[in-house]
Amino acid sequence: MSARSCSNRLFSISAQTGKGRSRAARPMKWLVLALFALGLVACDDNGRDTIDTDNGYSLEHQVNDLVAQMTIEEKVAHMAGDGPITLEGDGVLWTVPGLERLGIPPLRMSDGPRGVTAVEGATTFPVGMARGATWDTALEQRVGAAMGRELKAIGGNVLLAPTINILRHPSWGRSQETYGEDVHHLSRMAVAFVRGVQEHVLANPKHYAANSIEDTRFSVDVSIDERSLREIYLPQFRAAVTEGAAASLMTSYNSVNGQFCSENEQLLRKILKSEWGFDGFVLSDWFLGTQSTLGAALNGLDLEMPLARVYGDNLLTAVADGRVDESHVDEAVSRMVRKKLQFKLDQPGELDPSVPGSDAHLDLAREVATRGSVLLKNASETLPLKPSALKRIAVVGALADKANTGDNGSSSTRPAFVVTPLRGIVEFLGDMVTVEHIGKDTLEPDDLARIESADAVIIVTGLTAEDEGEGLIGAGDRPNLGLSSERVKLIREAADANRMAIVVLEGGGAITLGDWLPDVDALLMVWYPGQMGGYAIADLLFGQANPSGKLPVTFPTSIDQLPEFDNESQLVIYDYFHGYRYLDRNGTTPQFPFGFGLSYTTFAIDNFRVSKAQVSAGEVVRFSVDVTNTGARAGAEVVQLYASYTGSVVERAELELKGFARVFLEPGETKTVEIPMSVNSLAYFDVAQKVWVLETLEHKMYAGASSRDIPLVVMLEVSGQQNVSVY
Repeated sequence: MSARSCSNRLFSISAQTGKGRSRAARPMKWLVLALFALGLVACDDNGRDTIDTDNGYSLEHQVNDLVAQMTIEEKVAHMAGDGPITLEGDGVLWTVPGLERLGIPPLRMSDGPRGVTAVEGATTFPVGMARGATWDTALEQRVGAAMGRELKAIGGNVLLAPTINILRHPSWGRSQETYGEDVHHLSRMAVAFVRGVQEHVLANPKHYAANSIEDTRFSVDVSIDERSLREIYLPQFRAAVTEGAAASLMTSYNSVNGQFCSENEQLLRKILKSEWGFDGFVLSDWFLGTQSTLGAALNGLDLEMPLARVYGDNLLTAVADGRVDESHVDEAVSRMVRKKLQFKLDQPGELDPSVPGSDAHLDLAREVATRGSVLLKNASETLPLKPSALKRIAVVGALADKANTGDNGSSSTRPAFVVTPLRGIVEFLGDMVTVEHIGKDTLEPDDLARIESADAVIIVTGLTAEDEGEGLIGAGDRPNLGLSSERVKLIREAADANRMAIVVLEGGGAITLGDWLPDVDALLMVWYPGQMGGYAIADLLFGQANPSGKLPVTFPTSIDQLPEFDNESQLVIYDYFHGYRYLDRNGTTPQFPFGFGLSYTTFAIDNFRVSKAQVSAGEVVRFSVDVTNTGARAGAEVVQLYASYTGSVVERAELELKGFARVFLEPGETKTVEIPMSVNSLAYFDVAQKVWVLETLEHKMYAGASSRDIPLVVMLEVSGQQNVSVY
């Protein structure tokens, strides 16, 4: 297109008028001509209008100009999805229309907590809980980047992930999607994933906010006092949008303090957009995520998905009769246009079907499954098994050869293949060891005889999509935390039949172990380990890899140790305490504490020190320890930093995670590990003043290997009480 024809087209567009036309469009022709003269407006090869932001024309000017050229009908159409488009292989991308005449591209979305759901053959990674167990933010950023790359390769541009709701109670059916129970740990993993995704496409953290019950998620009202809301249920979202620069955010179905999240003024307008300065867009959860036209439009919901139910014609009418000022529409559309321009969605790149499920991504999935598996018991160094000392092993349980990658809800993926535990073990051992496969949970006398004659028995059991997951599609919340009676009987009978019994445990969260734990020699928690999980399991069982995962959630001895969880409740109260905080306050000993995990080697953590013992608001203080591998195998340790608040004017946690660092060491090697901490992160939210307050207080700071193994202590004195910004 020639310069003259481009100029004429822009002129004609700017001169258009119509019903509901923004007043800002009237002088547009003069602005466009001026910009063209300055060389700031151009046309691409397809004749679409583009603006060169590299030439000094600001992003906000460009956004404002494009929105001003849209009719009210076009703007409202921009605020609701128009359903799915079908991809080759029966996959779908959920779409939001663009505007071709202005060169504004559409949004094309796919779910993605454990992999891109839109296309068959995309990499299925371990679930979020398994990745949380790695305590490895650099690794999680690589996972996010891989998912973003796969989505972009099939023409998508918004990944509906990560799920970053606090795990208040492990009975929650979607526990597997999030990273764990601690707000600091969750925040760090969320930021890492978002940054990785946004190397390629837009990320969409969810579900904002306080979504931690499944069976009544569409109707439940969550009552939260403001301090608990600010300190426990929102910080991970703040971190995702302020540090991670997340481009979008998805609301949850539930209401918070009597207002549905899709139209919650406090959550959307006051906190998210005003206090946090979020410049992206907010979209609803699917179908039943919106409740009313006025509530959503006035209180900050920018996009209704997947179709117009309360927006569309209803919103047009509300604007026409003055119930919704057009400025609210302009704001919503501007937020979406801004991100489309920032991420250059009008330049999507070539589709590449070789990217989803690529060898590099499969290798990454295997690495994550390996690092996220947690060794919970290893009596008498049962593991790793030595193939040279074995002639026959028995691999038992219905899950041994089952593709068990997570629930069947919105996060369900369609991998090209799944490496089951049995397959991983058989391929690893080859002809070295005979593998007796007994693929059922109910054992007969001849099965027990085969187990008894083996040198070791590997029992693969746990949970499946039939036990937990998204309630609308599958099992929903868990009524109890233990295994079924049939699976417990399997463990006991197999362990009784063989002197060397190893349990490989699958599931999306904490599992109570009842009284069967003493019956087994080793216990490896592998979560839902993704499509390459079988290889990772074999690597760990036979010593090709050294376990290094740490629990991101407390394993209680029984459900009675935890706060009440009523999956049928229409009103739930979320307070300040849950997880390890709850058990610490009550003086209760868990089965396995938060942050716990064994290794095939041993570590010594000592020489705990702080860069500055007296600090004030706004400073970053650095804690250091020396970590030594005192064993004979290379391995990784996760050093954890906790703060106490003795003497605080408000009730606080006994201990609170404030930092962590993962370090790999060769045998005999020592490394110094540094963990930075913002002093402001020690503040609490003062409900009366609506501010964060950093107390003048002497904190005991602890370092160690879990929330119940923190022998090292230094003092940190905070002086000069004042109001602060937390982050």
